[in-house]
Amino acid sequence: MNLVWQKFTLSSLPLKEYLSTSYLHRFMVGILRPWRQTSLLMQWGDTIAAALLSLVYGFAPFVSSSLMLVLMVACIGFWLLLTLSDETTSVNAASVTPIHLLVLLYWGIAAIATALSPVKKAALNDLATLTLYLLLFTVCARVLRFPRLRSWLITVYLHISLIVSVYGIRQWFFGAKALATWVDPESALSKTTRVYSYLGNPNLLAGYLIPAVILSLVAIFAWHGWLKKALAATMFVVNTSCLVLTYSRGGWIALVVALLTAMALLVYWWSVEMPPFWRTWSLPVIVGGLIGVLVLAVIFVEPVRLRVVSIFADRQDSSNNFRRNVWDAVFRMIGDRPIIGIGPGHHSFNKVYPLYQQPRYTALSAYSIFLETVVETGFLGLASFLWLVIVTFNTAFVQLQRLRQSRNVEGFWIIGAIATLLGMLAHGTVDTVWYRPAVNTVWWLMVALIASYWQPLDQPTNQSRILQ
Repeated sequence: MNLVWQKFTLSSLPLKEYLSTSYLHRFMVGILRPWRQTSLLMQWGDTIAAALLSLVYGFAPFVSSSLMLVLMVACIGFWLLLTLSDETTSVNAASVTPIHLLVLLYWGIAAIATALSPVKKAALNDLATLTLYLLLFTVCARVLRFPRLRSWLITVYLHISLIVSVYGIRQWFFGAKALATWVDPESALSKTTRVYSYLGNPNLLAGYLIPAVILSLVAIFAWHGWLKKALAATMFVVNTSCLVLTYSRGGWIALVVALLTAMALLVYWWSVEMPPFWRTWSLPVIVGGLIGVLVLAVIFVEPVRLRVVSIFADRQDSSNNFRRNVWDAVFRMIGDRPIIGIGPGHHSFNKVYPLYQQPRYTALSAYSIFLETVVETGFLGLASFLWLVIVTFNTAFVQLQRLRQSRNVEGFWIIGAIATLLGMLAHGTVDTVWYRPAVNTVWWLMVALIASYWQPLDQPTNQSRILQ
């Protein structure tokens, strides 16, 4: 059974041997190596790539989607230059992981869906955008293999998210004009301020802050020095407070899922040092305490109670009713093209959805990343996406076990990535803010963070050997 699981998750795939015999790899990688050896600028190639990525994650909450795409193109172009001028060493072999292969498979299915799409022009435009996101993952996975650059990028994102959260909390105290009808106008919460900071939408802000909350939590344990730990604790409190003040129900669900996952993994990390009693009871005590706090909030804090109750109001809540009507149309879309879908992206969706929609229920997406995936790429695309998620989590758990045995604090970042991805998937079940640049780029950063720790099963456990 273990052998079957290893094959399914591609854990035992001999990637190093394959790359050493691949004509394409040998032809492409290193073709510009002589030029790189004489270039002073390219000696700092990976550092420059990290600087370009810093621009992507530094500007994400503040700039338009068009500018984000331009920054991503710059990163990808420089990555291509680095790859063509690389030396064909074991480092390059280690940079291709099972996660990369599943990303490539998903892109291949999306390309087939584009070729067979009933709206090919729109699908082709969106396939180009999807390609940029997937290549951004490849750039991040390369840069994050270096611990110093990994720490830098995580720090950049956490400081930017702190700025975003501080402005969101300021909106709560001084008020912010609602840019859309985010709450049922007949609800008692219709006059309640829902913060959205620089992102213009509270649900989008919640999706952006989920990684910030979890990474700042694990940074308390990963960062050295009391000053840095105090900064991480401040970030955690501020980011969590701002996320709660979005009053995003999907964001709250994601927060609970992500925190429970992070707590469970932190207990697992420290269990080897715990006395027998706490090894058994620490997790139930922590989970019970968190549930107790949630119950008290629901009972005594009216806005929280009203939002939580609205989750179970079905069609009595206008937001629920809107999603239900959109999902009814989406199911009919899936029924007509279940295998390969209509093609990737919101442009394709906007062309086809009006043919199925109910009157007055226009939508830009399926309001669920899983339904959206089926609509765009069919059940083939959904299967490849779920396979990608499974392989990513399996890679994360395998590397977490390795780092736990050596008590390497780098394991805390894997804990943060696992909890973040689960939280974002929970949010994505009922919303599609995942597709917006500010959120999608952070999703692929977390996937790349996990991929950056990957080692073949027969590889020595000392990560420093990979980076030499």
